[in-house]
Amino acid sequence: MSRRSIVIVGAGHAGVQAAASLREEGSDDAIVLISGEPDLPYQRPPLSKAFLKGAMDLAGLPLRAEQFYRQKRIDLRLGVQATRIDLAARRVELGADGAEAFDHLILATGARPRPFAIPGVDLDGVLGLRSIADAASIRERLGPGRRVVVIGAGFIGLEIAATALAVGGEVTVVEIARPLGRAVSPPTSDFFLDAHQTFGASFRLGVGVTAIEGANGAAAAVVLADGERIAADLVIVGVGVLADDRLALAAGLACDNGIVVDALLAASNPAVSAIGDCALFPQRSVGQMLRLESVQNATDQAKSVARRLTGKPAPYAALPWFWSDQGDLKLQIAGLSHGVDRWVLRGDPKDRAFAAFGFRGGALAAVETVNRGAEHMAARRIIGGSLPISPDEAADPAFDLRKLALSAKT
Repeated sequence: MSRRSIVIVGAGHAGVQAAASLREEGSDDAIVLISGEPDLPYQRPPLSKAFLKGAMDLAGLPLRAEQFYRQKRIDLRLGVQATRIDLAARRVELGADGAEAFDHLILATGARPRPFAIPGVDLDGVLGLRSIADAASIRERLGPGRRVVVIGAGFIGLEIAATALAVGGEVTVVEIARPLGRAVSPPTSDFFLDAHQTFGASFRLGVGVTAIEGANGAAAAVVLADGERIAADLVIVGVGVLADDRLALAAGLACDNGIVVDALLAASNPAVSAIGDCALFPQRSVGQMLRLESVQNATDQAKSVARRLTGKPAPYAALPWFWSDQGDLKLQIAGLSHGVDRWVLRGDPKDRAFAAFGFRGGALAAVETVNRGAEHMAARRIIGGSLPISPDEAADPAFDLRKLALSAKT
């Protein structure tokens, strides 16, 4: 096979893993990795936790050392923006930095914040969290007595809330639905609401935000739809994200809040693949197209595309799993809860360590664990191996999950 030019747009977890995996799979192709950010590609999860708290500095964030890219002959371009994809000419335009031709293009463009158009959202002290720069700005503003209002009780919102409380802040969380409502079961949602209240957070649930008031150009208060005004020194907007599929859409690739790909993660033009948060792919376990925002999905899809491009194609079928650290609580999720019609608990949430097993049509589909890492690992093997387990067995603390998990074929 002749030496190809592979261009990867996006240098988050997916893009960096794609470049690394191509080399691991034996590719001798020219690899160009384009990052719109000036920093070495970095880990995202610590931004809302260890880095924000000051327990990790910038030196601990890079995914790979700078020398890795040199040694693996990966042409890393920092601070370069991909502005247009010309599919006919097979090149990516890079604004003032020219253009880069490709034989194959991997889009790992990630996600962008969901628009939140209310009065005052542009005031100083109103921040989201998508980058090192965002995290550094938030960290500078946290501290004892700082009044923090978090809009949105998803993973990022609750992680930041826990971190802000841990450094002495006063936190109010505003959520139109329920905490983690789109991601976890009702029992787990209820548990995290109680837990964050125990940490010291106040909640305003079932109400939206109509405006952010300012004083001297900076955020001073959040105004709720019911008229309540909450004083704030810092406002965190965490209302979710959209796939960053703008480049792909402008190029004429099929998109639907995500770049549409097939089971091999190929886009509607065969010269293009899409991976990670920006990819809308067929998820076999639930029988529908999904877009997943997780480090696991990003890295596993990157590995899958690298294998395909080096002559070892296989449908993407990795089991999804996720995690979130909130205070002293580690939430881990295996599988997907789409279509789950029954949840059973193993253990008591009052003990701050339990598991929720979700069944779809009698088969185990998802398991949420809090501070039970061993059960999470067992669940991944049980779900991944389609091993039989009943709701009664799952709820029975005497039932040996580990023994069942070890029977899975590896």
